[in-house]
Amino acid sequence: MRPKNKLIFIITLCIVLGTNAQTKHSKWSKFPSYKGLVMAGYQGWFNCEGDGANRGWTHYAKDKKFEDGSCTIDFWPEMSEYKKQYKTPFTFEDGSTATVFSSYDESTVDLHFKWMKEYKIDGVFMQRFFEVLENPNRRKHADKVLTSAIKAANKYGIAICLMYDIGSMDDSKYNLVKEDWKHLVDDLKLTSQGKKTNYLFHNNKPLVALWGISAGTRQSGHIPEIFDIMDFLKNDPNYGGCSIQLGVPSRWRTLGSDTKGDPRLLEALEQADIVHPWFVGRYNEANYEDFRKEVIVDDVKWCKEHGKSYVPTVYPGFSWYNMKSDAISNKTPRNKGQFYWKQIAGAITSGAEMLYVAMFDEIDEGTAIMKCAHKVPVGKSVFVPIEKEVPTDHYLWLTNQAAKMLRGETPFSKTVPKRE
Repeated sequence: MRPKNKLIFIITLCIVLGTNAQTKHSKWSKFPSYKGLVMAGYQGWFNCEGDGANRGWTHYAKDKKFEDGSCTIDFWPEMSEYKKQYKTPFTFEDGSTATVFSSYDESTVDLHFKWMKEYKIDGVFMQRFFEVLENPNRRKHADKVLTSAIKAANKYGIAICLMYDIGSMDDSKYNLVKEDWKHLVDDLKLTSQGKKTNYLFHNNKPLVALWGISAGTRQSGHIPEIFDIMDFLKNDPNYGGCSIQLGVPSRWRTLGSDTKGDPRLLEALEQADIVHPWFVGRYNEANYEDFRKEVIVDDVKWCKEHGKSYVPTVYPGFSWYNMKSDAISNKTPRNKGQFYWKQIAGAITSGAEMLYVAMFDEIDEGTAIMKCAHKVPVGKSVFVPIEKEVPTDHYLWLTNQAAKMLRGETPFSKTVPKRE
């Protein structure tokens, strides 16, 4: 082949194959789109004394103490199925010792993903906080949890996706996000597991979520830094070719109360693929419908007009009494799933085609859908038991019912489905 013809052939081939041919990501995934899926957030941030991570009682201890009267969790995990359990200073009413799990143990992550398969939950967003990128010990923990999750996702056929929480990011160090993404792609093969690739794609491209943009409670809104991060994830010849999900405050569209009021937020969303507003604590069961009509309906309309996908947050309930020394325990009651289902039905009614559940395992803010205990420790610390009228797996089961209703596999219902 003549040199000129060879050059033309190479250029033509690149055009035909597209930019993704140059990236290090898999060309396909079992999950090519977020549409029709229910994904939950997965913190994976719990550590115990003696688990090998040398991080102590992380996300259990308050002021470095994990003892009666000093802790950060409001729900207690149902521990009967965990292979590795860690004794705590807490006791049940009968005097027996209460145990907890460590996310650092591969067996813990495996069990959680096993539940996802059993209850047909589509997948989880693996949370990765900016502090992880600055602290070697935190990064060691996060990498181990993510490695366990990749293995479990392959084993059970569950979707996983990376969510960077950059809410507390030092903007002068924002390039750490790029370097970390390279590390995950190169060293953990996050987006390239061959025929077992279960990394979540959207619009047939690997999806990366960036959470904490323009939040009014944060020192920085991370604008204009977010534009450069998105440009890298979308256009880098080796690590780009990605779709972008931006996590924003609930009043993003109007630049209202919980945002910084920066109009560049809307410019950033124009360059994203999915808009993901945060709703935890923004309403309760009594006023949800008013919020839906005022906010969510027009959110969906804006996204459709601008060619964006929209994923609302839904959550089973909320409580951070122990963590924040709050005045009220069980601040947003679950009401046996009535509150959770009201949001699910409301989101679908409003036109949402995908859902984000906060969270799978966050027992420290009382949003966990995983199995939590009916029987909780007694003493100075106040824990919220799962309602005695429902099984400990009730919120896992409801999440599966939500996915089936979202996809039209079961009829739409405003009322909580009954278990046979």
